[in-house]
Amino acid sequence: MKRIILAAMLAAVPFAVSAMGPDKAFKDCSTKGEKMRLTKKAELLKMAKVKEGEAKKAALGTAGPGATIVKGGIEVESDCLVYSYHVKDPAKKGQNEVFVDAGTGAILKQEHEGPVRAAMEKPVDKTKEMAGKAKEKMTGEKSTNQAMGGDKKPDK
Repeated sequence: MKRIILAAMLAAVPFAVSAMGPDKAFKDCSTKGEKMRLTKKAELLKMAKVKEGEAKKAALGTAGPGATIVKGGIEVESDCLVYSYHVKDPAKKGQNEVFVDAGTGAILKQEHEGPVRAAMEKPVDKTKEMAGKAKEKMTGEKSTNQAMGGDKKPDK
């Protein structure tokens, strides 16, 4: 019974955090808009002034040598257009989620995710990956789903 209660509490944490309102780290974001939440990834990429390769390079610059991008891409976070990347530094445990302003390339926020949180996200990522593959199969178009992996190195 204690395990069920603990699991329910852990599952509720992301919802409680989002209910607290917009994240103050995004107050200086260069590209804002509530309506962007429902915009397709391809359209968000067109809106971004910073190219994906530049954003990846900025995110990797927050970690040590040999760091890699585990997953990520463009998204809307707290009504701000950002690139969000999970960066794995081989010298540290867990990974950092790095938020790069899609208009300026500035690092807006970094969050450390320990092994437990990363493990909690894996089933969600797997579901998203399966949905992306199904969409590709049905439409014949490449998915923009972040969970699909794709190129993990910065574009040149």
